[in-house]
Amino acid sequence: MSMSELKTSAKNIIQAMGLVFGDIGTSPIYTLTVIFLTTKVTEENVIGVLSLIVWSLLLIVTVQYTWLAMSLSKRGEGGTIVLNEILRKLLKSSRPIVFFSFLTYIGISLLIGDSVITPSISILSAVEGLKLIPHLNHIPQYAVLVITLVIAISLFSIQKKGTENVSKMFGPIMVVWFLALGLSGVHSIMESNSVLLAFNPLQGINFILHNGLAGFFVLAEVILCVTGAEALYADMGHLGRKPIVYAWYIVFCALVISYLGQGAFLIRHPEAQNLLFSMVLSQSHLLYIPFLLTSIFATIIASQAMISGLFAIVYQGINTRILPMFKVDYTSEKINSQIYIGTANWFLLFFVIVIILIFQESSKLASAYGLAVIGTFNITITLMATIFFLRKKYFHFLITLGLFVIDFSYLIAALSKIHTGAYWSLIIASFPLALIVLYIKGQETMFKSIKLMDKEEFLQEYDKLYPVTSKIEGKALFFARGIEKVPPYIVQTMFMNNIIYTENIFVQVNKTSGAFGLHYNLEQVAQGLNILTIEVGYMEVFRLEKVLKALDIEEKAIFYGVEDIETNNLFWHIFSIIKKITPTFVSFYKLPTHKIHGVITQIKM
Repeated sequence: MSMSELKTSAKNIIQAMGLVFGDIGTSPIYTLTVIFLTTKVTEENVIGVLSLIVWSLLLIVTVQYTWLAMSLSKRGEGGTIVLNEILRKLLKSSRPIVFFSFLTYIGISLLIGDSVITPSISILSAVEGLKLIPHLNHIPQYAVLVITLVIAISLFSIQKKGTENVSKMFGPIMVVWFLALGLSGVHSIMESNSVLLAFNPLQGINFILHNGLAGFFVLAEVILCVTGAEALYADMGHLGRKPIVYAWYIVFCALVISYLGQGAFLIRHPEAQNLLFSMVLSQSHLLYIPFLLTSIFATIIASQAMISGLFAIVYQGINTRILPMFKVDYTSEKINSQIYIGTANWFLLFFVIVIILIFQESSKLASAYGLAVIGTFNITITLMATIFFLRKKYFHFLITLGLFVIDFSYLIAALSKIHTGAYWSLIIASFPLALIVLYIKGQETMFKSIKLMDKEEFLQEYDKLYPVTSKIEGKALFFARGIEKVPPYIVQTMFMNNIIYTENIFVQVNKTSGAFGLHYNLEQVAQGLNILTIEVGYMEVFRLEKVLKALDIEEKAIFYGVEDIETNNLFWHIFSIIKKITPTFVSFYKLPTHKIHGVITQIKM
């Protein structure tokens, strides 16, 4: 490897640390503390819990995600939607396609539910570290809440301005954070090295067997150490597989050392409450405040990664037509993937504020955290196992089956959290799930209600009319899903209102099964009639005006269809409201408003 390649690799690894590992990287702030709020502190129990944490990180993150999930990609892109796309091509009948698609929608919704709790618990737990500073140890909890809310509101408020300039600092800050975790952990392990026994998986199994049902339900808290694992796979398209995997090896070492160090500290100080911060404070009063500030920055970065991830998920949903066309702003001229979706941003902030005010303490919030995460893991492993089976990769299939048993055990344990607040993540997840189902069914029903004109009939009418009618000089764009079936608004505009331009262009935007890529083709189908076909990846953020400029198309007018839905059905009425309040196809692509003409088509649903 050349020196420049080494530099690139190092840069990409550092970038991955900032963009991918924020969530899982800040878990040591609260995971072990929360577990031992309800578990008796004995050396045997500490080593048993540490063993469960170490092997959870190894099996779920390393094996399930960095090895198995990352071997399943489309053009280097990962995520639940990608797994569903791969599976759709392998399945032969429509019933399994519907089932696995619905499973994917649940996975996406749970990920959104999880997106709310991540910033809440991360920032709140870091700010609570202020209580260990000698002069601030009597700081009331409401002051901690105010500081947390100020940080959260500030973070969400700056999203529209873009994070391009600040994001360059994310990687270096997270490198400092993981270095601090590792060094403090090593220092503590040297004083009580019995925690190294945690590498033996039998210690974890013995803990569960010895503590019975209570030991099994500890898994509901152990799962906190792997929150954010899904990000490794979902962000693969942005950073590539290798930088994420290499970064994970470094992060894994830092996390394991930190957890073992905290365990060693707990064995020596069974009365300790806030383990990570107490451990660092006992090691160095001088370095405590810098460490605390670094932890707050790390939790902000973790939250930022979650927000950016949510924007990407929503954008995928818009592109694959499972979500309405929410308004999308481009926050960077250089980086296309830097987007801002106001609806998603304020939805997230509203529930973050609600969750912080309801739970008020990170330990209470931890009792609500984890169910949505492990639900997503179970859906991912189910999709993966099915793909490996259908591809006849039976060795991989057997490993995924073993992992499914582990994931499912965690899910059963996490169900115990429903009554302690985990129902909140399900309530939040129900909003996007209901929207997805309503939007998909509404679109299907609406298109069945629209009377489309066949290509032959349309061209026959057009060829008759074009030579004899008086035409408007210039080019006009008409949005349609091709020319095979022509929407009624075009028929109405051209044949009823006699609005025909010297050059008429049908614009058809197709989403490809690949995540990225942009191809376009302009083809003449009749005199003065062209079709512009744009093939675009479902994650590709592209600007239509740039394509038009590249083809030297200077349009005089842009026509699109507006559906006026008449219905007595409550659900279709809600669907029609969603259609009215969300941007139209043309405004979604930021086309000049003074050229746009909406043509109304009445539809009965």
